[in-house]
Amino acid sequence: MTRKRIFVLDGHPAEASLARSFAEAYAARATAAGHEVRLMHLHALNFDLDFEYGSYRQIKPLEPDLQTFVQNLEWCEHLVLTTPMWWGGLPAKLKGLIDRSFLPGQMFDTRGKLPKPMLGGRTARVILTSDSPGWYFRFFLKNALKWQLRRQVLGFIGLKTKITAFAQASHPKDGQVERWQRQVADLGARAA
Repeated sequence: MTRKRIFVLDGHPAEASLARSFAEAYAARATAAGHEVRLMHLHALNFDLDFEYGSYRQIKPLEPDLQTFVQNLEWCEHLVLTTPMWWGGLPAKLKGLIDRSFLPGQMFDTRGKLPKPMLGGRTARVILTSDSPGWYFRFFLKNALKWQLRRQVLGFIGLKTKITAFAQASHPKDGQVERWQRQVADLGARAA
């Protein structure tokens, strides 16, 4: 197995969460398998969520935590993002992190007719939790958040993305969380 540089982002805004337990399980198993791992927790990052300006002509300077986030993203070969789905989308602080740090000239190139990704050749795994049952997410919500993450966010900057989704996370059946954690740890062991 080839050793990978893996950046794990716990994308939940609270200090204690299921997303955090997944991020830590993945990171621990990936480290044990010999991969180089960096782990960040969204709740610990200090930055202004508001992009503030209507264009990229004037960009507010990135705070130190955002600079570290960008450095980790540029460093990694594989990104792992653990996040809940809230109201059909991402938590506001995670969306703010993306808005503030996925910038032209760093994550995508706007000099051509169409923007070009600048982080090509890399992969990502999103570990997504929701309360919506899988069938509801697929048939009624049309997998909108999965599509957005895979194509409009991570794909836009060049990351080939796979998504693992765990449904009904607020009220799991007995033993379900432990089974999910084992599944996430197995992904970490394989750097998948």
